[in-house]
Amino acid sequence: MMARHPGVPLIALAASLSALTSGFVLAAEATDHSAHQAPVIGSASAAAEPKDHAAMGHGSPGQMNPAAVQGQMDGMDHEAMGHSQMNHGSAQTATSRTPIPVLTDADRLAAFPPLPGHKVHDSGINGFFLLDQFEYQHADEGSTLAWDASGWIGGDINRLWFRSEGERTEGVTEDAELQLLYGRSIGPWWDLVAGVRHDFQPEPAQTWGALGVQGMPLYALEVEATAFVGENGQSAARLEGEYDILLTNRLILQPSAEVNFYGKNDPERGVGSGLANTELSLRLRYELVRQFAPYIGVSWNRTYGNTADIVRDEGGDVDEARLVAGIRIWF
Repeated sequence: MMARHPGVPLIALAASLSALTSGFVLAAEATDHSAHQAPVIGSASAAAEPKDHAAMGHGSPGQMNPAAVQGQMDGMDHEAMGHSQMNHGSAQTATSRTPIPVLTDADRLAAFPPLPGHKVHDSGINGFFLLDQFEYQHADEGSTLAWDASGWIGGDINRLWFRSEGERTEGVTEDAELQLLYGRSIGPWWDLVAGVRHDFQPEPAQTWGALGVQGMPLYALEVEATAFVGENGQSAARLEGEYDILLTNRLILQPSAEVNFYGKNDPERGVGSGLANTELSLRLRYELVRQFAPYIGVSWNRTYGNTADIVRDEGGDVDEARLVAGIRIWF
């Protein structure tokens, strides 16, 4: 009797495990991923097909060959796995947005309707006063105190205006006048004025009827054009203009001009027919506040024609320059 070898059963058991493992691998390769069916463990077809374990990289138990695994992954039919049936976009939903419509004239009109007029101020009574010049003038013939003021009271359309200007030399008033005018707005920047003017000096005093326009043809340029009809058939016209040049927000240079015409000679009052005189000036003011500003400057006065002849006969100077210093106030 032969003796039983103790290693025979172990070898048989190892062979059975190897066959079973080969069956699992074959079943995994034959799996239809598109159907996602579980492999049948231990099927006859799986057990019948032998496997080359050397190609699988099982060189030693528990160790895989990376090159062999990568080769098997490359050989897999991904199209057969049914990825086309998988909804990869379900994780991220795309939503369409309505584009912003183009603005139309109706949209703009609805957003910015026409504004009404000054309803609050139409019936209100307001007022304004401007002492444009209150200054000391120095010339060869002596010092002079001069003023030029204007103002109004009323509404947006109808107003009552006043104007006043004059000079005092060596304590004596040489020229002084006052105008009272009714003004009516004829445009956004223009007023039509009519009223009376009274000259207190030089004597004899005289009263005039006045008609003219005033306004702003350009920004910061103010003009006045007034015609006068006086006693004894006398007539006159005056043109005035001034312009503010902003050097800074508070430092302002103001050139100004005044031209006077008369219809006929009036030796008693020292005026002649035609162009009588002009006054050109340049003033530099600094607005400590908007309502109060000191200034310095210079002015040139010149008489012409018959008026110049009358001035010469009286021993006066027909051409004179003056240094000026004063204040400007409004409220």
